[in-house]
Amino acid sequence: MTRFAHGLVIGKFYPVHAGHVNLVRTALSRCERVTVQVLTASQESIPGEVRAGWLRAEAPGAHVVTGLDDAPVDYASPDAWAEHVKVMESLLDPADAPVDAVFTSDRYGVELARRFDAAWVQVDPGRAVVSVSGTAVRADPGAHWWALPASVRAWFARRVVVLGAESTGSTTLATDLAEHYRLEPVLEFGREWSEVRPGGLEAPWHTAEFDLVAREQARREDEAATLTPIPLVVCDTDVLATTLWHERYVGSRSASVEALAATRRPDLYLLTGDEIPFVQDGLRDGEHIRHAMQDRFREVLAGQDVPWLELRGDRASRLARAIDAVGPLLATPRAVAPPMTQAGTDAY
Repeated sequence: MTRFAHGLVIGKFYPVHAGHVNLVRTALSRCERVTVQVLTASQESIPGEVRAGWLRAEAPGAHVVTGLDDAPVDYASPDAWAEHVKVMESLLDPADAPVDAVFTSDRYGVELARRFDAAWVQVDPGRAVVSVSGTAVRADPGAHWWALPASVRAWFARRVVVLGAESTGSTTLATDLAEHYRLEPVLEFGREWSEVRPGGLEAPWHTAEFDLVAREQARREDEAATLTPIPLVVCDTDVLATTLWHERYVGSRSASVEALAATRRPDLYLLTGDEIPFVQDGLRDGEHIRHAMQDRFREVLAGQDVPWLELRGDRASRLARAIDAVGPLLATPRAVAPPMTQAGTDAY
């Protein structure tokens, strides 16, 4: 089997899927060096660096670069070819040139190889081995969940956060909702920290503790998103809630925790109502502040741009309403802008 010095793989990777990973890994097995070019268009909604990051995670041995390529996609047009190849050449590292092999699945590789004066290596023609495409994934990521790398799953997963004041049943609802979808909920790290923090519950709270809680809560949520078997993550609290508990225990707002919360927007908030009896479990402040905290949750949720719903009533009715709210969300793929229209044949 011929080995090559420098292989080239190009594509939109919109998004990255198992077929892309197979293509790049095949190139890596045949070449000393491999350049993967993520060629983006202005109208696309997944940033090129996000896609490049997905590829780097799946093929760390490849040199992954990204560049803007708004030239018309027309496989029968010499002028269009010339524009695309100009972008590709600009993205090559002079230390890696020249390209002596190009790897594609579709037959556009014939012309691509000719323009680089390189060999063409066709990988999985007709996608007989890995039957998936970017078009299919964009239309229904859940149906092609098997074909998505972990980091891509995390991007497509819908995130639902259950929150509320103390003893409003948020953990119960999050657990019930996750169980309905056969998932493990992302539980509240702040509660775990409260049980082990130095000085116990009587010691003064510090912003650094809430930074720790917020980062760990976010890490657990992100990890769950990479592992979920369906495009859904159910969380018992999140960083936004941590900002409110910082207000409560430190007496002021936290710029650092709020900055992290601003970068993390779930798809839906479910606020559990405070009409149920208060239960003291040894870690809670007490019923005397519950209603005030609940009002603060309502105020903050009303002031942000994520849909939210307050759920009241018994355990069964809360779960039923939560399922009604989550069902349509889960059935609607995360929006991805359409790629550029293509002319000619063998578009990958």
